[in-house]
Amino acid sequence: MSGRLVHIGSAVVDYVYRIDALPAPGTEKTASSFAQVAGGGFNMMVAASRTGMKVVFGGQLGSGPNGDFLRAAFATEGIATLTPASPVMDSGNCVAMISSDAERTFVSWPGAESVLSLGMMAPVRVAPGDWVFTSGYTLSYPGSRDALAEWVEALPAEIRFVFDPTPVISDIPRAILDRVLARTTWLSCNTVEAAEIAGPGDVEAIAARLLSNHCSSAEGVIIRAGAKGCFVRLADGSGKAIPGFNVTAVDTNGAGDTHIGAFVSALSRGVPPFEAANYANAAAALSVTRHGGSSAPSDQEIQTFLSHHDRTTTVHGRKQEA
Repeated sequence: MSGRLVHIGSAVVDYVYRIDALPAPGTEKTASSFAQVAGGGFNMMVAASRTGMKVVFGGQLGSGPNGDFLRAAFATEGIATLTPASPVMDSGNCVAMISSDAERTFVSWPGAESVLSLGMMAPVRVAPGDWVFTSGYTLSYPGSRDALAEWVEALPAEIRFVFDPTPVISDIPRAILDRVLARTTWLSCNTVEAAEIAGPGDVEAIAARLLSNHCSSAEGVIIRAGAKGCFVRLADGSGKAIPGFNVTAVDTNGAGDTHIGAFVSALSRGVPPFEAANYANAAAALSVTRHGGSSAPSDQEIQTFLSHHDRTTTVHGRKQEA
């Protein structure tokens, strides 16, 4: 395995309620189950770690019970924290409501993870071979976006930087977003986020515009489409649709995070991008068959799954083996 994943993002405590359907305004629901789990960026880190990549966290955790809960979860997964805890804030939380169709609705309360400064990030050092990741959640926070954008821009040219804009992309000032995209080595986003950046169109056209107009120094972009799989376009102009896998989903929370973590982990050990995307699709498919956002499978589980699911992919309209 080459290098570490240095995650500069947001980890929060998720309060997960399982319900049959979202309550109507002014009404109440009784959940069928409740769980308190580590969430946010933790889900992506777990996916990378369980597939063999060494992961370290360069964001900020709080000094209260939520921060303590997250530190314990990090320790269980072998993820080291590079920065000291906030002396004045606890980590934030997120209420996640998972309905019977496996969809999820979130309400978040930011905490220490929403405040980053260059001074706080001073202990975060990167080394040759490292991969750096951040998400739109951290860039959406007024108390962290400027420092994080500056820190990302100052990364050595040889360090690969991966960015996921996330569903809060509209909360990121366009000037900040453009600065981060310009430094991105790999962009991973869903179809809605891709169109938010590059405008409407078919997936191949959007992917091409992402590379030519927004991520000019990137090696490639990957546009996720949930159960349908993803589309990958490389800087050399080649592109491939990588279909998803037919599974019975019970919880889609964290599926995108699992996809990104598995994809980066595969790339870091030299797996070609199209093959890495197929590996990530399998990881995400396995994750949605399990409850919990940090339900990423291990490398062995993914390899076993893939050995039983041979199928073809589409390359510029032609069919060929994945």
